[in-house]
Amino acid sequence: MAASRKKNVIKLGGILLILSVVLCIIISSLGSIVMQTLYPVRYSELVEQNADSFNIEKELLYALIKTESGFDKDAVSPVGAKGLTQITPDTFEWLQTKTGEAYEEDALFEPEISVYYGSFFLDMLLQEFGDTRTALAAYHAGRGIVNQWLADERYSKDGKCLDEIPYGDTAGYVEKVIKTYEKYKKLY
Repeated sequence: MAASRKKNVIKLGGILLILSVVLCIIISSLGSIVMQTLYPVRYSELVEQNADSFNIEKELLYALIKTESGFDKDAVSPVGAKGLTQITPDTFEWLQTKTGEAYEEDALFEPEISVYYGSFFLDMLLQEFGDTRTALAAYHAGRGIVNQWLADERYSKDGKCLDEIPYGDTAGYVEKVIKTYEKYKKLY
């Protein structure tokens, strides 16, 4: 009888082990599904096409769009930035002097235009500053402000990269985009 009980305990232990492994796999899969829901890849054709065209990592572009608008093509910020990539009308007008195009500011609500100009602008900033964090700070606060910070030893030791971002909202924005970018790289 003791041998029979011992066999049953061993069988039960084996079953519990198998159930534990299956449960871990299910939980892991659900975690991945939840994370992919929290970090979606919407407008993927537009994002990936523009990322390729401008030689930007697609995960960075997804992170910028998620942070800027949460993939809401109709988003408008308190300062009047519009669309998926939240470009202000003034910046949009300035960027169009570089492309030779002439759109009305509401064209920023069109995903194709918003993603194109957001990618174009981010690419310009990455080339100008050569550092992702500094480029993102410029995307948020403006190129002129970032150039002032780079000239100030309190914020930049080398005049090329920001060691500190003095605007709390811009510092928070940069950190949020970077963390979101890291999540996208991990998930996709």
